[in-house]
Amino acid sequence: MDERQYRFIKWAAITLALLWVGWTVYDGVLSQRGPGDNATLAGDRAFSDGHPERAERRYREALAQAPKHRRARRGLALALMEQGRYDEALAAMNEVIRGEPDFAGNYANRGILHDRMGRHLEALHDYERALVMDPGLADGPGWLTRFIRLQSEPPPTIADRAAYLRQQLQLPEAQRELRRPAVDEAQRPWRQ
Repeated sequence: MDERQYRFIKWAAITLALLWVGWTVYDGVLSQRGPGDNATLAGDRAFSDGHPERAERRYREALAQAPKHRRARRGLALALMEQGRYDEALAAMNEVIRGEPDFAGNYANRGILHDRMGRHLEALHDYERALVMDPGLADGPGWLTRFIRLQSEPPPTIADRAAYLRQQLQLPEAQRELRRPAVDEAQRPWRQ
């Protein structure tokens, strides 16, 4: 490596380190957060780390501070779903949809919930509605999200699942295979 390349790499590293420190200071000290925001962020971290029980507690804490906090409501519904508390999750998800009827991600998540509950026709309707509202949902997570999650292969998307359900629901009932546990477990809820 010559001297010029070394200097470029050194200054790039210093610049990136300073940007990171600046963002940390801004995010931790200077940014204005509303009631429930800190608890919601803690819930998001717990959910991402695979701790839905802890995430539920933090989302409930956020909702106690700000009862209409949209991200906390969404997060609570997803945390309940990940715990297998489907009836509670469905009630929470329906409440989220009543508050945000134009947000496609909510329908995608309710479709996943219906799918897990064995309500495949309802899941298909929610998937299709979400895809009409936001065709970009068919793409699934981008490469950076998959990199952060350590997913080399793209997980199945709601478009993949909708196509599969559509195909299976056209078959005679005795020939249908609506659950594929290995594939179904790879499907993750939509997160903003």
